[in-house]
Amino acid sequence: MTGAQHLPKTVSPGASTRKAHYDVMLLFPVLFLVGIGIVMIYSASSALALKKFGNDLFFLKKQGLFAVLGIVALVVCRHVPYPWYRAFTYPLVLLALVLLAAVHLSPWGFSAGGSTRWLRFGSISFQPSEFARFALVIYLAYSLSKKQDVIREFAIGFLPHVLVLAAFGLLILAEPDFGSVVILMGITWIMLFIGGVRLLHLSSVLVLLLPAAYLFMVDARYRLRRLMSFLDPWAYPGDAGYQIIHSLMAFGSGGLWGVGIGNGYQKLFYLPEPHTDFIFSIVGEELGLAGVLGILALYGLIIGRGMRIAKKTVDPFGAFLAAGLTVAIGLQVFINMAVALGLVPTKGLVLPFMSYGGTSLLLNMASIGILMNIDASPNKLLTAGETGR
Repeated sequence: MTGAQHLPKTVSPGASTRKAHYDVMLLFPVLFLVGIGIVMIYSASSALALKKFGNDLFFLKKQGLFAVLGIVALVVCRHVPYPWYRAFTYPLVLLALVLLAAVHLSPWGFSAGGSTRWLRFGSISFQPSEFARFALVIYLAYSLSKKQDVIREFAIGFLPHVLVLAAFGLLILAEPDFGSVVILMGITWIMLFIGGVRLLHLSSVLVLLLPAAYLFMVDARYRLRRLMSFLDPWAYPGDAGYQIIHSLMAFGSGGLWGVGIGNGYQKLFYLPEPHTDFIFSIVGEELGLAGVLGILALYGLIIGRGMRIAKKTVDPFGAFLAAGLTVAIGLQVFINMAVALGLVPTKGLVLPFMSYGGTSLLLNMASIGILMNIDASPNKLLTAGETGR
């Protein structure tokens, strides 16, 4: 039985009318995470900001501005009817491709840490791969909802979606940003499974990708060393295993209640990127197991609520869109936390709502607004007789 059979398609005559309120089961966990993230970003980055910019509030002020803009994005998307995104599906995909290409071909492409992942316009930077993830979810939701009757056909239900994924993936791999490609692949696979694509097609692509993934890993020595360091980080304490070792040390020193906000040690130029990729490690050190479990509970509320919205939405486009946005957030959370705990090889992925970064926060807050709009919309399909009323 495929996930498509779990998506209701019949008219619900008793469906509720549009609600005016904000879904507190989504809003409160998100706002809590953003607030905790701002505090932890300041704790994690103050020493780094003071050394680099001469101002310990540098990252705090910018993240505060991002949070305000993110709340605006959430409110706007809450009130934009989600069916409007259907009409903008292909323009959004095209825009994402143009932005990804501009990273490599335009003078605005910006490099940092050995990767070219950003577009910079003056003091404003933007990460196109984040927007590509958002556009891909909308495209998949639109395409899957439109092709439900023929979704099991290879040339219609499977191949076009993989080609769009490949177009995004190749441009992102060239940055290089392997972590974002993994997220896009995970979103596509899960949404196609939910949409009812044949499991034979989905499993076959995994088999074909294994040799390609192997060649990709061994092609660059640093990727191979990163994989080996994941298996035994203590064998590479000075280079490839450095991040994982200090991340694990942060969790280990946190204990049950943590060492207290601001009292962490690993952020003091030991753990790289403590305010972005490894913010969860700082949470573990300063807030301890109790703080980690609290963060997990907040993410659990968001993901559970998002999947509930998808499950109860009768409109296939709304259901797929809600599922895709929730899966995208959930995969980011899972992979970021797994990296911090040394459960998967290191990837350059931020923790949604908590890590420092404007593009991620804006688009994830917008995603929450869209989920709220889907939940507040009449969850039914109008019959031919109703459309004339």
